Amino acid sequence: MAQRTHLGDADCSIAQALDVVGDWWTLLIVRDAARGLHRFDELQRELGVSRKVLAERLKLLVEAGVLSREPYQDRPVRHEYRLTPRGRALLPVLVALQDWGDTWVLGDGEMTATTDEASREAERVHALRGTRVPELLLPDRFGGLGDPVADTPFTVLYCFPGAYARAESYPPGWGGIPGARGCTLESCTYRDQLAEFTAAGATVHGVSTQRPDEQREFAEHERLRFPLLSDADLTLTAALRLPTFRAAGVSRIKRLTLVIDRERTVREVFYPVLDIEASVRAALDCVRSGGHGDV
Repeated sequence: MAQRTHLGDADCSIAQALDVVGDWWTLLIVRDAARGLHRFDELQRELGVSRKVLAERLKLLVEAGVLSREPYQDRPVRHEYRLTPRGRALLPVLVALQDWGDTWVLGDGEMTATTDEASREAERVHALRGTRVPELLLPDRFGGLGDPVADTPFTVLYCFPGAYARAESYPPGWGGIPGARGCTLESCTYRDQLAEFTAAGATVHGVSTQRPDEQREFAEHERLRFPLLSDADLTLTAALRLPTFRAAGVSRIKRLTLVIDRERTVREVFYPVLDIEASVRAALDCVRSGGHGDV
């Protein structure tokens, strides 16, 4: 692909970045690689792009160090395309674009931590039913890495905007953002009903984009007995295209719950979560019924 920047753009990082990722198909390839699609035929099928265009864009991204080209078959030799550290650093850009689209293109411009039940954003999240969670690891509050999907019949993965041990740690105006309040109630409700989830064959995991040290302080304060995982790098958020909003300079996941089976398939989705205690009961009923529930 020919360079598009002018001589005067040589010191403009925006212009230089757009030479790499300013094309429509290029960012969509990065999006789908983050979702776990790594092979040429998978990407072509998902994107509906010609083989020639896809080959050109993949070559560009490999040359730019955004993707690595790794063999997965010897005879004939075939390759997978995986995000490099440079490529993963683009995930916040994708999430910011999605947030802008949800807010200003599909929405009315209001910052919110929830959505309407009939919104196109809710439709996109509900479409996660039947999809597979890519294999990935997230930092836990103890400094290790944890899989968001447990090796139990079900994992209840509840995503929340943010919870803190101290009231002064919340971003300014937090209580005025629709849907933001209630993270402590949600976590404590799961804590209090953890034995029932365990008896039903489900592991409970909480996920937010907070730093692990913030999650650790909160978990210790509230005596949580299940893992909280940090998606501060937006790995899971980008992989599942989870809805976000931005507050205090941080992209935050809107409140939603996924029920995932041992094979990493999303069996049920609860979004929007308008009644926190009712959503916890619904998740429990879902795992008790074998992964089926009413949203």
